[in-house]
Amino acid sequence: MPAIRNIAVGLPVRQGHVLALFGTDRSRGLDFLRAIGGGIEFGERAEEALHREFMEELGVTLQAVELLGVRENIFTYEGVPGHEIAHIYAVTSSALDDVPLDAELHVLDQGSPVRWVPIAEVREGLRPLFPDGATELLLGLDAG
Repeated sequence: MPAIRNIAVGLPVRQGHVLALFGTDRSRGLDFLRAIGGGIEFGERAEEALHREFMEELGVTLQAVELLGVRENIFTYEGVPGHEIAHIYAVTSSALDDVPLDAELHVLDQGSPVRWVPIAEVREGLRPLFPDGATELLLGLDAG
């Protein structure tokens, strides 16, 4: 029986850009962006998972996190249905502040590319940002 996955993801924002993972769903021919983060482990608070995931995925420490919202994400990826409860945070990291806006990073445990993306591209819908609800939270953060 499939399960609902609880995740914690972060949106680092700098100079009108958001740092996001680039992905492709080959079954739908869809290129997309995904907020950085991952699963919350049993006994772990969402904020603790967020710090752990940024260390595991990018090797960086977060200085500040702020919960923007919790969103439900029901989706299909590569033809397989998924269901997540996503805790979405605004995050800051001095290590990420030092990464040039034209750099490409890679997730340490899987190699997926991570890049700074102009928030205007997200606003214009050029590439969807997942999980569901992350775009509205990002745009609210960028406006503030």
